[in-house]
Amino acid sequence: QRLAELIRDGQAGLSQIVVTLDSHHLFDVAHPAYWQQAGGSPVAPFTPISAQQVRDGLFQTRDASAQEKTLTYLDALETQARYGLMVWPLHCEIGTWGHNVHAAVRQAYNQWETAQLRTVQMVSKGSNPWTEHYSALQAEVPDAADPDTQLNRALIVELDRADVLLVAGEASSHCVRATTEHIVQHLPRLQPGWTAERVVLLTDCMSPVGGFEAQAADFIANMRQRGARTATCAQALAVLTQRS
Repeated sequence: QRLAELIRDGQAGLSQIVVTLDSHHLFDVAHPAYWQQAGGSPVAPFTPISAQQVRDGLFQTRDASAQEKTLTYLDALETQARYGLMVWPLHCEIGTWGHNVHAAVRQAYNQWETAQLRTVQMVSKGSNPWTEHYSALQAEVPDAADPDTQLNRALIVELDRADVLLVAGEASSHCVRATTEHIVQHLPRLQPGWTAERVVLLTDCMSPVGGFEAQAADFIANMRQRGARTATCAQALAVLTQRS
């Protein structure tokens, strides 16, 4: 609701809107349908799984033929030390209500499109079932055979055109965090002198997954240390109003 209000009231100051859409299948390496415990019992949501646990037989892929491929993925994931594999509740399944944009946000950006005679840029991520895809810019372990999991250079070029990037969404512990980290990592390569000050995290338009509050707090603190700014919607609206 806060984000919708910001878009609606500050629309004249917004030159572009990018909406990212988590787009998952039921059968996905990070969903319960992919996994079983030793003996065949189901794996509950919010269960972390490590490569060693799979090798020890505590967890198995329900599709036995996927076991080795999955172990290779887990090894690569853990080498990066960004995130371990988490089995999430089924969410954002393509074709369901959870894949949609919140109605109030959609109504607000529709008003922006009508007023500005422009279209919102939609970015889909997460449809490859073999890798997690928190960031809007790149999957956690890119698949060489799937361009959609690799670094989204076209989106980076789009984002690099902005003098201020307002970041909002869910969740600050995972998707927002991973996306922002990749923005701060990759945008400076395009434009010498680029600084993270262009990134503004709207702290009252994001929240962590329950139980991951510490990760979200670490993310905010780390981004501030790297030069990113934080603001509330009210503070951002004041800036957008001046820009209009």
